[in-house]
Amino acid sequence: MEFSLWLALAGAGALISFTPGAGAINTMSNSLNAGFRRSMWGILGQQAALVVHVLIVALGVGVLVASSPVAFNVIRYAGAAYLVYLGIRQFLSKPTAAREEAAALRDEPGWSIFRRGFWVNLLNPKAIVFFLAFTPQFIRPEQPLFTQYAALTATIVVIDILVMWFFFAAAARSFQRFTNTEPGQIVLSRVFGALFVGVGILLALIH
Repeated sequence: MEFSLWLALAGAGALISFTPGAGAINTMSNSLNAGFRRSMWGILGQQAALVVHVLIVALGVGVLVASSPVAFNVIRYAGAAYLVYLGIRQFLSKPTAAREEAAALRDEPGWSIFRRGFWVNLLNPKAIVFFLAFTPQFIRPEQPLFTQYAALTATIVVIDILVMWFFFAAAARSFQRFTNTEPGQIVLSRVFGALFVGVGILLALIH
């Protein structure tokens, strides 16, 4: 991949990563509840889902998903339902329960945080459609495809990890002072719960 093309890819990847979405909300929630360092598990789970999306597109399955309304809608509604479920659970949590849940999340196995991040990103068929439109701009058919897809995936993953951890997860640390009071816990639970539900509804409604 030419350096100029890679720079364009890096710029596009950074723009995509800074765009708020379910992954950013999940990262901030993990950072707030499980801690800044342990939020990395969720970020890695999201990257694993991203790699799966690129593989789906590279193998041509993305065309089938994008062209099949049934397959697309099944994945879309499953993803929306999962985000709404996470949001309602957090929105309805009471201060004491929120404190206990936060303590449990701090002790939550890394694999569990990883798995939640994986499903948040994987159950988003629009990501497949996006990569279906995005990747051809940076792939040259006359050159070896494997190395090109490897470079594209590695670039996007590294950029997304940096943005998620040092921007979204770090930003959530500024909210931690609110978790020391019951009103603060209520506000944060309502805000992040509403964000999860809102993204889930948008995922279900926007075509």
